[in-house]
Amino acid sequence: MTQLQILAIPGSLRAGSWNAALLRLAQERAPEGVRIEIWDGLRHVPPFSEDHEILAPAPVEELRAAIAAADALLVATPEYNGGAPGQLKNAIDWASRPYGLAAVVGKPAGVISASTGSFGGRWAQEEVRKALRLSGAAVLGEGLAVGKAAERLAELGEADEEILTGIDDVLEQLVAKVAEMKLELELETSAI
Repeated sequence: MTQLQILAIPGSLRAGSWNAALLRLAQERAPEGVRIEIWDGLRHVPPFSEDHEILAPAPVEELRAAIAAADALLVATPEYNGGAPGQLKNAIDWASRPYGLAAVVGKPAGVISASTGSFGGRWAQEEVRKALRLSGAAVLGEGLAVGKAAERLAELGEADEEILTGIDDVLEQLVAKVAEMKLELELETSAI
């Protein structure tokens, strides 16, 4: 049986990122047959430029290749001033090109978030889901939003039951979405 590959992208550049901690927790809790790779190249992605979308800089090509190799995406975003970090949105813009042919098109994607505020980054999550959806990804509905992350994720192994259940739920949804899309493709192919 082939292993399902999920590419996890932390939207924070901070060394002690709560969102990277969520992704490491997801990596630890991945169901059997699922491998989660955390991509750490966000800080190297240059500002988006249509002038270079075809012959893109090396960090962009690395991002695109990682997305193409994955069966699904899991993005964890912090929230800054009520929105998604610019560097994360920038990476999504690069991943969306070339228009209509990008590796992100049709890719199942889940978005989760952690924030030190009470609402857990819901506004940022909404922006990231919108950007991914407009890029052509098959985006899941609202994902886990961890508020007061500094208190709730202080120790990676000490996450509360709500966080663990939320991570398990989004992973289950991603696995189901990948299976559903593979089945649809098989049915379309067999009908030809």
